[in-house]
Amino acid sequence: MPSSTVRRAFLRAGAAAPLSLAARAAGAQLPGVTAGIGKTYVLVHGSWCGGWFFDPVADRLRAAGHRVFTPTQTGLGERKHLLTRDITLDTFIDDLTNVLECEELHDAILVGHSAAGGPISGVVDRMPERIRHVVYLDAILLQNGQSLFSASPPEVAAARRKAAQDVGGVSVVVPPLAAVSSLGLSDGPIVDWFRRRATAQPIATYETPLKLSNPAIGNGRPCTYVAFTNPAFPAPEPSRRWAQSQPGWAWMELAAGHAAPIIVPDKVAGLLGGIG
Repeated sequence: MPSSTVRRAFLRAGAAAPLSLAARAAGAQLPGVTAGIGKTYVLVHGSWCGGWFFDPVADRLRAAGHRVFTPTQTGLGERKHLLTRDITLDTFIDDLTNVLECEELHDAILVGHSAAGGPISGVVDRMPERIRHVVYLDAILLQNGQSLFSASPPEVAAARRKAAQDVGGVSVVVPPLAAVSSLGLSDGPIVDWFRRRATAQPIATYETPLKLSNPAIGNGRPCTYVAFTNPAFPAPEPSRRWAQSQPGWAWMELAAGHAAPIIVPDKVAGLLGGIG
């Protein structure tokens, strides 16, 4: 890829720490986050999570003067009581377009982590005029007609299908609570917090093909792909290779695990604050 179209950021991971009340009151400065120049962020979680997943990052961005939304997809997190067999990838796209419409958001920086790569691509396909920049955080990218399963390495899709269970008549993939190390998590308070909050993912959201009206992922809006590299989670690997080869896309790397937003929220907030 031509060097003029690429930005590379190699950041070393550190321990997550809460943002103190004093720091919030002072509008704490983080690398890449400029206080007083407020932007609008929509941060979209991936599998098994809810809006809570981005709380540590959102706190830091808000402290710097930005407007931040962290919607929860239908059937997950605090909306787990809405779990039904009718939830598909299209449901998740509808969730997000409704946020943009009902909150009357424009010039938004749309950020999707992991499995949220498909839903945010669906959103920018439908309403590009509302999106300022699209950021894929170690996300799985779907071409038109692809599902999360078909865009993932075959062994990852097979493992997810094998792990499927029936919950109240709905086929779901339960959170990998015994294998959180693959997400870059180790024992401690963050792991306990993740385990308490993680909820089952409707398997239909992995099987639904993405339907795009426009040929290109990102629909002509500025796009940045951020790869989390230490350790590298296997599911997004084909997407990482594709994104790195795209002319016009910015490429960044963060030396943290797949769950970087809760492992190193300072670094993720700093990175996002410098985009767009």
